[in-house]
Amino acid sequence: MYKNKTFIAVIPARGGSKRLPRKNILNLNGKPLIAHTIQAALFSKYIDETVVTTDDQEIFDIAKKYGASVPFLRPNELSDDVSTRSSVVKHTIEFYKNNLQKKFDYIVYLQPTSPLRTEVEIDNAIEYMHSKKSDAIVSVCELEHPFHWSGALPENKDMSKFLGDVAIRSRSQDLEIFYRLNGAIYICNSNKFLEQGCMFLKENIYAFKMDQKKSVDIDTKDDFEYVEFLINK
Repeated sequence: MYKNKTFIAVIPARGGSKRLPRKNILNLNGKPLIAHTIQAALFSKYIDETVVTTDDQEIFDIAKKYGASVPFLRPNELSDDVSTRSSVVKHTIEFYKNNLQKKFDYIVYLQPTSPLRTEVEIDNAIEYMHSKKSDAIVSVCELEHPFHWSGALPENKDMSKFLGDVAIRSRSQDLEIFYRLNGAIYICNSNKFLEQGCMFLKENIYAFKMDQKKSVDIDTKDDFEYVEFLINK
């Protein structure tokens, strides 16, 4: 499977994080948060290169300590709140091509805020992509509550049009299951990414389903404490 194909794992880790300061290097179960994702990538059967892209010297040093490649400090213009995933990935693969003369067939984008995603999920996603003969895979999980129970509220909070007929007339177990992006795994053919400028391709892209508990994305202190609880449990 994927004979002679190469994979690069790109782990983005800015130094600035507003809602949970320095979250990428907070201690989680005895090691920095980012170390969990670095080790998952290094333990993967398919990933050939694990690179951390960061603008922060402390994260740079920690990533090196745990075995990641960190061949550059990310430019400031790619390290603010409005920097996109695509621009960060494009900078990384162009750096490897232009400065290290290395090209990769597939990009595996792994956010460090998904520490419960392991090499098992990464390898399963890569194998699933192969089985689907797809150009891209994005991880998802089931919505915690039926989508039909949600809606927009007007300024006066009137709920007379909040729910549709399907939600009103159906039992929860009879409602269609909806899924959401969980942010844990994005995989994309490198050439397709460069053609379309995005990892979320317009075609031949499939969802890789993950368990809700494996899908926790740390953005707040409550998220962090929930992950600690799950690990200790």
